[in-house]
Amino acid sequence: MTAVSPRIGIIGTGAIGGFYGLMLARAGYEVHFLLRSEYAAVREHGLRVHSAVHGSLLLEQPRVYRDASQMPPCDWVLVGAKSTSNEELAPLIAQVAAPGCKVVVLQNGLGVEDDLRPSLPPSIHLLGGLCAICAHRSAPGVVEHQALGGVSLGYHSGPVQDDSHAQLALLNEMVEMFRCANVDSSAMPSLAQARWMKLVWNVPFNGLSALLDAGTEALLGSDDTREQIKAIMQEVCAAAHALGHILPEDFPDKLLMGTARMPDYLPSMYHDRFQRRPMELQAIYAAPLAAAAAAGVCMPRTALLHDLLRFLDRRGR
Repeated sequence: MTAVSPRIGIIGTGAIGGFYGLMLARAGYEVHFLLRSEYAAVREHGLRVHSAVHGSLLLEQPRVYRDASQMPPCDWVLVGAKSTSNEELAPLIAQVAAPGCKVVVLQNGLGVEDDLRPSLPPSIHLLGGLCAICAHRSAPGVVEHQALGGVSLGYHSGPVQDDSHAQLALLNEMVEMFRCANVDSSAMPSLAQARWMKLVWNVPFNGLSALLDAGTEALLGSDDTREQIKAIMQEVCAAAHALGHILPEDFPDKLLMGTARMPDYLPSMYHDRFQRRPMELQAIYAAPLAAAAAAGVCMPRTALLHDLLRFLDRRGR
């Protein structure tokens, strides 16, 4: 193992961890995958991605593990598991991380790095990764990749907390690794702003898809739901503005136009609801609502959506 060829660990080999881990492995990086329920299937059949962008991809013999204690120390750890399992993830990350490890949290929502940081060693660099990707898992070890795939990266905390140049160097190291794997990536000067920008899309589309049993095409095809989506987006932008994150005035319109050009997509919360998994309500709704309230901003449409989703979440489980 050298600085040119770092060892990468993937914690959470679902749609996100599976896609990015496979792409990095195909680029020649040494990638180690932690799995639980899908371990036997991936060990026997490999890890597969059906991609509308890259074609049909198969990693025939991935390095897979059932237990984090069996994994070698990793220089980079990509966390692809949902934020609903973060309480269990911190010990696994600490177990897998080599000294000075860079941990990239590839999760939706706000405050996910804040939740993990207290349980991690101070020597670990904690980064956030915002994935613009349409992907879901269709079977054990099988990922369906419909569109996009870029990752925006920001530094959260760690040994170079007060050194912006060192932070940028670390971010660019991961950016270059992603680009070598044919994944578009960029470094963000403010992780907090990047997370609020992602929330502008996630808050309306994730929640409404789960609530209304509809994909992006149907949601945008109705004047009523399109109007609600834009109003929710504007609420999120107003909250971000109050917290010092100034987003472009036409940002909601650009997101709506970009979504209309995508293939019909069912966001992750839709799959969580209908597969009776916990929905990421804390990170995508409760945390932004609390931050907005602390800044004196009301988000009535977002709050109503959160209340309805909590009802569905409790009923489904």
